[in-house]
Amino acid sequence: MDNATSQLWSKRGLYLILAALVLFLHLLPLDTKPDRWPFPDFLIALTFAWVLRRPEYVPTLLIAFVMLMADLLLQRPPGLLAALVVLGSAYLRSAAFGMRDSGFVSEWSTVAVAITVVFMLNRVILAIVSVQQAALGPVVIQVVLTIAVYPLIVLLSQNALGVRRATVANTNAVGTRG
Repeated sequence: MDNATSQLWSKRGLYLILAALVLFLHLLPLDTKPDRWPFPDFLIALTFAWVLRRPEYVPTLLIAFVMLMADLLLQRPPGLLAALVVLGSAYLRSAAFGMRDSGFVSEWSTVAVAITVVFMLNRVILAIVSVQQAALGPVVIQVVLTIAVYPLIVLLSQNALGVRRATVANTNAVGTRG
């Protein structure tokens, strides 16, 4: 197994470990009182950041598996948010190659739109099938916090985890375009 393949699989494993850590921390009973502010969805921000940086590190099946496990563990309707995140990541994956030369503000605004659409479609679909859901206020706060935490996730991914945008040399070595 060559170095590029080894790095590819280690980054996929790292994504899986980070997703498990985020879910573990989310499930810990740290405080018994109800939350005043909803937490940002770190898992969606991490997934979208990695999809835009190195799409080959987070294949669609891995995203679907992680998000389905999150749906099951967090007692959300199984598969709905997972499917929406897979669709959002597919959109970002197709846009990643074209966004390589754009600045971070452009990337951040594109991700903000994707996050907003994912949460909005989730609410609309749940309303259509008459599933009881949280009030709109906390959901809007969660969307805003998820968008606000995205730059921090990107910074940590780039500097601490080494998930940077692919260069031409990386692209040819791995055999993908993004």
